[in-house]
Amino acid sequence: MAGTLVKICGLKTPETLAAAVQAGASHVGFVHFAKSPRHLALDEAAALRRQVPDHVKAVVLLVNPDTALLAEVVRTVAPDVVQFHGAETPETLARFRTETGIEAWRALAVKDAESLSGVAVFRGAADRVLLDAPATALPGGNGTAFDWHLLAGWHAPLAWGLAGGLTPANVADAIRLTGAPLVDTSSGVERGPGIKDVDKIAAFCKASRL
Repeated sequence: MAGTLVKICGLKTPETLAAAVQAGASHVGFVHFAKSPRHLALDEAAALRRQVPDHVKAVVLLVNPDTALLAEVVRTVAPDVVQFHGAETPETLARFRTETGIEAWRALAVKDAESLSGVAVFRGAADRVLLDAPATALPGGNGTAFDWHLLAGWHAPLAWGLAGGLTPANVADAIRLTGAPLVDTSSGVERGPGIKDVDKIAAFCKASRL
């Protein structure tokens, strides 16, 4: 799909951030969730965020944040997008957007066709939903995919993206099958949990443009 946006999530070092930017990623993601091998303290995320060029959007991933944490993230990191990856309600996202003017994304687990009906409740509340595989040990970044055939012929009620199990080897097929306007990868471009591979990042971005 021409013009597909690419988000590389879970970046932790200046080298891998630079690789994502150089490869043409439209979005770079920083995870603030202590249980994740990709976790960054907010000062670490802020240091990386300052290295993100203006044409690339910086995303901070949070899981069920309280209002104090959200305020600290906005003040410390100044992200372009906050990705909510827990059980946050449409009201929470709508309030955050209104109060901060920052984009709010919501990850949603897709188990079956019925799961897609839950997307519509975020219309007007989220700027984008990320369709992901159901959570296992972690809310995301588990390297598992859902059945992409569920999206064939699906008419999205708001902007969306595809996540879960995407790799350099399968992302082109995923885009062709689903028409995803944005693809999001984390573990799919790693050589170990939380350790990004610059060659895989480059390969993923290249494959997303095929």
